[in-house]
Amino acid sequence: MGGDHGPRITLPACCRFLEQHPEARLIMVGLPQSMKNFNHARAAVVSASEVVTMDDPLEVALRRKKNSSMRVAINQVKEGAAQAVVSAGNTGALMAISRYVLKTLDGIDRPAIAGQIPNAKGLGTTVLDMGANVDCTAEHLVQFAVMGSALVSVLSGNENPTVGLLNIGEEAIKGNEVIKKTGELLRIASKTGDLNFYGNVEGNDIFKGTTDIVVCDGFVGNVALKASEGLAGMIVDFLKREFSRNIFTKMSAFLAYPVISALKKRMDHRRYNGGALLGLRGLVFKSHGSADELAFGFALARAYDAARNDLLGQVRVRIARAAPLLVSADQKQLSQAAVLA
Repeated sequence: MGGDHGPRITLPACCRFLEQHPEARLIMVGLPQSMKNFNHARAAVVSASEVVTMDDPLEVALRRKKNSSMRVAINQVKEGAAQAVVSAGNTGALMAISRYVLKTLDGIDRPAIAGQIPNAKGLGTTVLDMGANVDCTAEHLVQFAVMGSALVSVLSGNENPTVGLLNIGEEAIKGNEVIKKTGELLRIASKTGDLNFYGNVEGNDIFKGTTDIVVCDGFVGNVALKASEGLAGMIVDFLKREFSRNIFTKMSAFLAYPVISALKKRMDHRRYNGGALLGLRGLVFKSHGSADELAFGFALARAYDAARNDLLGQVRVRIARAAPLLVSADQKQLSQAAVLA
């Protein structure tokens, strides 16, 4: 029900997804009247009486709309009826409801949104956090690195993905105190084999594909995501405008069409749609609210791949292995308070 377009986009995307993945099954959650014409042998329909809108405050979404399509869908994962949930709805509400219903994994303080940004290698650089946590401690950033490594390992088959720490320079002395401490912890994790830490990276390294994963707080990650989307759109619009100026530029465009088409495909953010909400006791994926049929289909495919390759289990294993490095200042204070009590 979520997103800018709702069932007009999500239902056709689901049909196409089922055609492309003959072993997959879907549970469609929404208002009955919106799905009365939907019918597929591998899709079940579960009714909800409410919908979380893009403008709903968190308190309304979490406390008042207890039978919303978003809440009912997340409950399917909690109850074991589904292995993953995908939504194009309100991001803040999705995170809040997911955290309330599913809870966080042991060793994780805050769930993070992990998404991909197209890079020059024709792949995607996984960046986290992309907007869930504005203020982070060094331990939180290390937790993001651990979870991001599990995600990339599962979805790409790369058992030892490289991790970069986003900074204002490559030198270890650069950055604020949180970033410096994060770098120290990541270097320790690299020596013990818990992570493959490359070192500090800068903003342009995201687009170069210097590392498989880039770790940052949610404020920086969200800005990077929106900037990349804006840049991709600007380049495509520029090429369209320049190649349509006159007969000569149109002829040039015809000759260059294969190259332009390849560039457009590589920079198409729809192909990287579907951010994982990592750190929860269940798999939750967030689609862009503006996603079209193609983009929503990619979000479904990412969730499906994560579920069938046991992303949740891989995250648990990596968290347990790196546990000593993941303890935050908040957890330490609670532990000390318990001892004193």
